Amino acid sequence: MSDVAAPLPPYQRIAAKIRAQIESGALQPGDPIPSAREIMRTENVSSATAARVAPTLRAEGYAVTTPGVGTIAAKPKKLTAGADRLSLLRAGSSGIGDGERVEIVGAELEPASQEVADALGLEAGADVIRRRRRYLDGSGVVTVSTTWIAGQLAERAPELLQTEPLPKMTFGLIEERTGRRASRRRDTVSLRPVPEDVASLLDAEPGTVVLTMTNHYWDQDGEPTEYAVDYLGVGRDLSSEYDLG
Repeated sequence: MSDVAAPLPPYQRIAAKIRAQIESGALQPGDPIPSAREIMRTENVSSATAARVAPTLRAEGYAVTTPGVGTIAAKPKKLTAGADRLSLLRAGSSGIGDGERVEIVGAELEPASQEVADALGLEAGADVIRRRRRYLDGSGVVTVSTTWIAGQLAERAPELLQTEPLPKMTFGLIEERTGRRASRRRDTVSLRPVPEDVASLLDAEPGTVVLTMTNHYWDQDGEPTEYAVDYLGVGRDLSSEYDLG
């Protein structure tokens, strides 16, 4: 069996060439991408092939079509979800995505709701730490992220109740003070209406339905460490890409 990869179909080859131009900066976001007619002329392909280039780039986030303007180059925006921030942190970064900034909008003790209590293995009404953050980029609000942690951890890590960024985020601080390392997680993506206490932070009307990601974390002994819910900004998408090999 040959290990030589099959050549790309012509429309994918042309899209890859334009994508490389965008990545290199030869085509800037907002610049027009070649029209189907231009692609036919320069690449010597059929109209059907040329017509597939722009949809391919749009699907990959490298082009957008605007009424009255046409199809222009774009850079895909990778949404950094809460679980991704743990991976970024362990890779040596701050846990904040490129072009992002974070606002800590709340850090306090509160009684656990049934949902939070079940996630953390506590009794409903038990004290929990609630930390709420808002992540923003050049396009506005990325996500409003709320994390709940067992209240007893405030004794070992009082910084959890301060409205200041944590250099190692909650994951790193808990591990540093207790030795409990986040070793397993479960992510659940769903649609939820935005609650009133999140709506103003998300720049959305209460009840607006948005994508959410819920994260459960467990330590090396299988005990819950954190529970988090991220409300994504209106119009934001979650996407993953894999090499299937």
